[in-house]
Amino acid sequence: GVVMKIFMFCMRLSHSGKAFHFAYANQAQESFFDGHVRAFAAFGGVPVGMIRYDNLKPAVTRVALGRDRFEHPRFVALRSHYGFDSFYCLPGKDGAHEKGGVEGEIGRFRRRHLTPVPKVGSLAELNELIAAGDARDDARRIGARAETVGAAAARELPLLRPLPDEDFDVAAVLSCRVDAKARVCVRQSYYSVPARHVGRRLEVRLGATSIRVLDPAAHGKVLAEHTRSLHKGTEDLVLDHYLEVLVRKPGALAGSTALASAKASGVFTSCHQRFWTAARTALGDGAGTRALIGVLLLHRTMTPSAVAAGMAAAIADGVFDADLVAVHARSATCGRAATPPITLPATAAPSAADHRPAPSLAGYDQLLTTTNQRPLEEAIA
Repeated sequence: GVVMKIFMFCMRLSHSGKAFHFAYANQAQESFFDGHVRAFAAFGGVPVGMIRYDNLKPAVTRVALGRDRFEHPRFVALRSHYGFDSFYCLPGKDGAHEKGGVEGEIGRFRRRHLTPVPKVGSLAELNELIAAGDARDDARRIGARAETVGAAAARELPLLRPLPDEDFDVAAVLSCRVDAKARVCVRQSYYSVPARHVGRRLEVRLGATSIRVLDPAAHGKVLAEHTRSLHKGTEDLVLDHYLEVLVRKPGALAGSTALASAKASGVFTSCHQRFWTAARTALGDGAGTRALIGVLLLHRTMTPSAVAAGMAAAIADGVFDADLVAVHARSATCGRAATPPITLPATAAPSAADHRPAPSLAGYDQLLTTTNQRPLEEAIA
């Protein structure tokens, strides 16, 4: 219900008129590079020759005389990876006519597919809507052309340079220190990491739509992954990152921001709430909350459906223990009952025809005596 300003990346093939659009929450360099990677993948190749650009900051650090530009080293790496050259329009009115194709495409696409202002729940949903608009545009005709945009693009595809084997890594590498609340601050937004890393400096790879936190001491092991925030000053906290702390301080769980985020995202379900309520009623607030935290730790090694089945079985049994939930969860995964009935063979009455002698341990007494046994006193001495 809130109108939000977003930024749209647009790349258009001059011959066929096929265009690619993608919405971002910012105009950062990571978004600019990510737009190239997605556009080339959508086109199925890389344009041969040059791509025209305005004098935008993610690509140009300084404007020189004429069309000479001092390019950003990361943009040079992107061009080298995909093998294309850049062509920069003249600044101001002198170069306004040099990028009319993409300027007109932006206005046309907005009027056709983004009017009235779309109402979506997330940026990902908006990009799905934009992708559907790009697909519909393949059937349109530009001016008096006889063939559609999609037909012209199919004819143009063999002329494009093939894509490299790997996509260009658009992420910016940062070094961030974990604060006392187990968070890293990236571009004025906070993201949680496991609490055991408080006070350490970790590597952060900032992408256009996601953020990954890595441990350089563990050969780049991924510690946390978050969706990049759309606003400054926000917190993206994962409840799992704080479970070891909450085991020692169970009273802090009820009012924690991480729990509120887990409920909003659907990670903390109504089944968890029922188990928590029943456990606190039976064991008390502290012990019941610790039982819930033990169940939440099971999600690290088990699927959500298995843990949910284990909680439901534990509630039915009236026994609120994480180990019992784990047993029920494993049984649900294997497709069998948690405690299968054990049928013991019935003890038959001795038959009159059974003449076997009763068991005897007399043979074992031979182990206590030997032919050259020393006196007990000598053995003790």
